[in-house]
Amino acid sequence: MAEQVKIGSAAAVQSKPANVCFGCGEANAAGMHLQFSRDDRRRRVIGTFRLEDRYQGAPGMAHGGIVALVLDEALSKVSRFYDVRAVTAELNVEYLKPVRVGDEIHVEAHQELAEGRNLFHVGEIRDAAGRVLARARGRFVVVDPEKFRRVNGVNLG
Repeated sequence: MAEQVKIGSAAAVQSKPANVCFGCGEANAAGMHLQFSRDDRRRRVIGTFRLEDRYQGAPGMAHGGIVALVLDEALSKVSRFYDVRAVTAELNVEYLKPVRVGDEIHVEAHQELAEGRNLFHVGEIRDAAGRVLARARGRFVVVDPEKFRRVNGVNLG
């Protein structure tokens, strides 16, 4: 929940800000509400989804931007294994086969390399038969949450 302010009063209740992220935010009514699980042993982020018709580009196929978003969300969550906050600096997506709306897809991501503040994460989307439909490699830059808040006026939570 975001900051709550009582109208007509200076009193405010501070709490963790609401997650309004379009991909994973529970507080975004128009968002996708993607949820991932963790495989702590292998340090992998995993998700299973069925993309709705409203996310299609060409008839029957998920829009390429939505495919990229799903991969970016999974890759970004990998940073949590290392107890850091990081933002996407680069994202390269390979679209290998159509991702069909309504079909079950499996997403998995992990860290490939870390160089200072740069974290390189990779991930794939597979269909129910295990065929790779899309893959991505992203570079994420570790940020100081307090500095981010001061500069951008946004709390990373």
